[in-house]
Amino acid sequence: MSLVFVFLGGGVGAVLRYLGGVALVRIAGPSQPYLATAIVNVSGGLLMGALIGWLALRGTVNAERWRLLLGVGVLGGFTTFSSFSLEAVAMLQRKAYAIAAGYIVGSVVLSILALMLGLVLMRRALA
Repeated sequence: MSLVFVFLGGGVGAVLRYLGGVALVRIAGPSQPYLATAIVNVSGGLLMGALIGWLALRGTVNAERWRLLLGVGVLGGFTTFSSFSLEAVAMLQRKAYAIAAGYIVGSVVLSILALMLGLVLMRRALA
């Protein structure tokens, strides 16, 4: 049943991400595509914080289902940046500053390098 919650929420989140990005590009113009991504990522972080805070304070019998549906599913489909932000904040709250710094810098740098590697590999494979 957990997979169903994640699956359904992920679909909703992905659609919201797409529609939000399209709307923000229409508002800001096509010369500002990064603004849409930034707004989606920041709003995803805000929503993840609100969700986790709500679940922590109002934890119910169904808290895990809500976390899977809304946190992992919807917000995970909306932006994985929200999950990344949650994990980084959890490390900071545990005062694991060195681990958090390594995780933050490592995640961003390695993700960018991995994307660049993927581009290079595809360009070479298709050349």
